[in-house]
Amino acid sequence: MAGRITMSEDQLRPDPVYNDKVLAKFINCIMHDGKKSVAQRVMYDAIDLIDKRLEKADVEDKPENGLAVFHMAIENAKPFVEVRSKRIGGANYQVPIQVNRRRQQSLAFRWIIQAARGEKGRPMAERLADELIAAAKGEGKAMMTRDQTHRMAEANKAFSHFAR
Repeated sequence: MAGRITMSEDQLRPDPVYNDKVLAKFINCIMHDGKKSVAQRVMYDAIDLIDKRLEKADVEDKPENGLAVFHMAIENAKPFVEVRSKRIGGANYQVPIQVNRRRQQSLAFRWIIQAARGEKGRPMAERLADELIAAAKGEGKAMMTRDQTHRMAEANKAFSHFAR
């Protein structure tokens, strides 16, 4: 039936290792050509690499494990506002609009994965681990994309009255 809403949130099973639905969704976003086992291996290797780096790090308020770093990175990369193009009176305006919770998560996923895929020459697990650690610290390409989005919204704040 066309136009039928799926219950994708309910159908999503948690990942087999950490029993976490957010991680399962992230693995699905990493996946290429339906190769879920490859995506899972990449993600779990990245979490293992993060765990190894956490053991070596001598930081006071460090997260307890790689999964905590993953969740911290996703939370940090979520945008609060974005700009949408609206056509009003023959002119296009970039109108800042608040981002809903589901879109925040999907944008954070997309930006982190794009940043990891953008680097070349190393295994994907290493690149993903680096990007997750950087995002958890508030650094990295995904955070730059988020900050750029927030700057665009701030610059176009004058057009916020056009938002519905």
